[in-house]
Amino acid sequence: MSHSTKNNARATPGIAAGRLSAEELGCQFADVAPPLSAGAAVVAADRCHYCYDAPCVAACPTGIDIPSFIRKIGNGNLKGAARDILSANPLGGMCSRVCPTEILCEGACVRNHQDGEPVSIGALQRHATDFQMAREREGAPPLFKRTSETGRKVAVIGAGPAGLACAHTLALAGHTVTVFDAREKPGGLNEYGIAAYKTVDDFAQHEVAWLLSIGGIELKQGQCLGRDFTLDALRADFDAVFVGIGLGGTQALKIEGEALDGVRDAVDFIADLREASDLAALPVGRRVVVIGGGNTAIDAAVQSRKLGAEHVTLAYRRGGAQMSATWVEQEFARTQGVNLVEWMKPVRIVGAVGADRVEAVEFERTALDANGALHGTGEIERIEADMVLKAIGQKLLHDGLKGLDALALTEGGTRIAVDADGATSLAGVWAGGDCAGHGATDLTVQAVQDGKLAARAIDRWLAAQSEQAA
Repeated sequence: MSHSTKNNARATPGIAAGRLSAEELGCQFADVAPPLSAGAAVVAADRCHYCYDAPCVAACPTGIDIPSFIRKIGNGNLKGAARDILSANPLGGMCSRVCPTEILCEGACVRNHQDGEPVSIGALQRHATDFQMAREREGAPPLFKRTSETGRKVAVIGAGPAGLACAHTLALAGHTVTVFDAREKPGGLNEYGIAAYKTVDDFAQHEVAWLLSIGGIELKQGQCLGRDFTLDALRADFDAVFVGIGLGGTQALKIEGEALDGVRDAVDFIADLREASDLAALPVGRRVVVIGGGNTAIDAAVQSRKLGAEHVTLAYRRGGAQMSATWVEQEFARTQGVNLVEWMKPVRIVGAVGADRVEAVEFERTALDANGALHGTGEIERIEADMVLKAIGQKLLHDGLKGLDALALTEGGTRIAVDADGATSLAGVWAGGDCAGHGATDLTVQAVQDGKLAARAIDRWLAAQSEQAA
């Protein structure tokens, strides 16, 4: 936990640690979707029709051959199932835990139209990948082996899903990869940005260890772009560069009271929770208001409740249908005791009289006009709070782009401009994941696909360079 967080907690009445016992916290933060048993996995696999031209495959951003891996599970060939998954998605273990399957593979499953329940694709994917990773930790031969060394070196900036997928794919192709990352641990949002109850037992680090086990990849943590190295220096020292820096900044509410004690960015709150060695020492408000409608807002709200907050309200300026958090995430939040309030736009954070701390949030009721535009109704509502978590989206941190000045950005400067393969405006430099302007949703599985496609493009480009040199 950061020093500023500790000070903030001490200075703000209503925010306290230890609201629940260690035993209660252990139950609250247990695995939200426990793994399937061997028998349950076979039963779940038997429900698959093994569709030709399967819609579930088309719905998966990484194109995993889902009918193939499920058939193998049903036949007891878990190693083959894991190969199907991990050859298409090297972070298939994490994606099996965090993907919004209800709008991707499972949402497209034909079983929805027959008996109203899709095949449990995500759980089956976890079953196979967990099996293979456990085998390799126990000394079994690795699932994949690198091809012969090419002598080419590639730099990857960022050890998040896009950077790790890119590094793994390049290393398999025989290239030597160095990954530079600003944080203490690799994994990006998989390590720092996902609810703890979704990825228990330090899974993000186990998956990184599995990725690195193929060899050919060196991690350099605590290395910040613009401070410890520049893009120009990497271009001089390496044959190609991939940029997967994510979105380092957060959107501001731009309303009165945003700087009051007790007001925090939800991403920082989640990161502190993920890295806390003792959840009982993590402070949380008694009355928490979360502002936003995405997965970060849901994760922050639910985890506030799990830490012992008595009243948690998630407020969104539009309706539930417009939230980027799926209907499954919204319903889960409700079952955890979160009060979801729709059509409420924050207009002011109110400070306590005579103190520099939050006391409440004032919202204006909103509605859509005849043209579908959002407008305020003038009706003001007040929600008491001693902690406010802002989760209205992240943005490309331009201060962190020092050294990337030569790269063209998308209109408005919100992302790095790339083509379909992730190539930037600068020769020999690719980008992917949340920082890149590919126009897709900000999902772990999409970031993995970005990294994989960029790696393949880099491999082709390096091969062409070698042919020209010959």
